[in-house]
Amino acid sequence: MKRLAIFCGSRNGASEDYIQQAKELGSKLAEQNVALVYGGASVGIMGAVADAVLHGGGHVIGVMPQFLKEKEISHPSLTELIIVDSMHERKMKMAELADGFIALPGGPGTLEEFFEVFTWAQLGLHQKPCGLLNINHYFDPLISLFQHMTDEHFMEKKHRDMVIIDKNASTLLRNFIAYVAPPTKTYITKSQT
Repeated sequence: MKRLAIFCGSRNGASEDYIQQAKELGSKLAEQNVALVYGGASVGIMGAVADAVLHGGGHVIGVMPQFLKEKEISHPSLTELIIVDSMHERKMKMAELADGFIALPGGPGTLEEFFEVFTWAQLGLHQKPCGLLNINHYFDPLISLFQHMTDEHFMEKKHRDMVIIDKNASTLLRNFIAYVAPPTKTYITKSQT
């Protein structure tokens, strides 16, 4: 794995653990010579993970729409900053560059980015691992929702299980390296309903 996309908040969150664990993940990426692909900001959890990768001598690629760069939140010390025209273009570029995707705590934008690549994985549009770094049990409600979707037959178990979840950055990264994509999504025909 050469490049990993991280989706996360542009805020620090309520607990110092969010920033601390983001820094730990960034340090692990630098140690393992895995480049960070992320939204390009200098603030919040986004800035913390980028700073940690850079501090460890790692490579950081930011992808940011022009309208956000104009708000002066772009990180000034990135290895590379790619400016795009829209949020859609940002997500496409990050997906193109990355060999896998991890969501850290964040808001609706973080979830939207994660769900897009997770959906693409279910559809077989890519075979890259998708995971959650479950800091302070942040994603527990989402994990419960995944189980509910499966119980109610809106998600296949093999797709629920394809999301790699761990509270520890090192373990999560080890599981990413060992990841094997399941078969693509199967569809129900009218005759099967």
